[in-house]
Amino acid sequence: MGPGRPGPRWGESFSTTSPTLWAPAPAPLNRFAGFGIGLASLFTENVLAHPCIVLRRQCQVNYHARNYHLTPFTIVNIMYSINKTQGPRALWKGMGSTFVVQGITLGTEGIISECTPLPRELSHKWSLRQIGGHLLLKSLTYVIAMPFYSASLIETVQSEIIRDNPGILDCVKEGIGRVIGMGVPHSKRLLPLMALTFPTVLHGILHYIISSIIQKFVLLILKRESSQSLSTENSSSVQSMLDAYFPELIASFAASLCADVMLYPLETVLHRLHIQGTRTIIDNTDLGYEVLPINTQYEGMRDCINTIKREEGMLGFYKGFGAVVVQYTLHVAVLQLTKIIYSTLLQNAA
Repeated sequence: MGPGRPGPRWGESFSTTSPTLWAPAPAPLNRFAGFGIGLASLFTENVLAHPCIVLRRQCQVNYHARNYHLTPFTIVNIMYSINKTQGPRALWKGMGSTFVVQGITLGTEGIISECTPLPRELSHKWSLRQIGGHLLLKSLTYVIAMPFYSASLIETVQSEIIRDNPGILDCVKEGIGRVIGMGVPHSKRLLPLMALTFPTVLHGILHYIISSIIQKFVLLILKRESSQSLSTENSSSVQSMLDAYFPELIASFAASLCADVMLYPLETVLHRLHIQGTRTIIDNTDLGYEVLPINTQYEGMRDCINTIKREEGMLGFYKGFGAVVVQYTLHVAVLQLTKIIYSTLLQNAA
């Protein structure tokens, strides 16, 4: 939700977005450039990629759709149509609530780790008990943040044509209302939070495990290559500084991409369960104009999987996948651009 993400998405850890320095940066320019690289990556994940997240989620919950938007070409075309008919604001809706959910997730994790013996981070000498406690901490965090995530999801998929201007903290109010059974009226098809707990925790934990493993693996490979390049006599100071800042950003990118791709079908199911019964009206992702109501009647996770498979085929689990391609293509472009700028700055300084 993403495991996510884009800032970390649902199921991701905040620690993956800040670059770790493997080599000291002797000059203020190097420190400033490293900060700029990390900032550019955060901007891409949280702001630039948000239209992709909006379209991706709308496609996932749109069981009416005939066009599955599996390629980036069709998704870019529908983005253009929505922007033309509703304005650019329609593509950045719900962005504030995603930051709120990230803050709630981070704060909840910190509070639980302070009040319980559950470890927030794993040491190098970890044990199975520590891993179990760490994953339990993550699970409790996802459960507490779940109603707010659900409210944020509604804000990102609700059509701009019919919705009012929500406040940045409306997702908090609606999340609390969802817990106590008050607030915005819902239909009888609304699934209770208990029915959403298992798929939400499953997606979050799997996203966290997959992204953590991929990140560690990529970092190990990049660190080995970096140490070999630094040991050669022909290694330039510019390349040394690039090796100091970029590996963790690349590892974080690869980890998030792999987790999002592998868990995309589960995310589709999760979003449909969360949105059911909330009287949400989304944009018509076939046309780019008009609106459609969400009137699903899934009984739970298994029924949702079987219904999608039966009525929409296996590709129905991948509706909106083209948005993932666009999102990570943008991320690669920004990383490459910042790398070029960084290299130019260092060479000019030298």
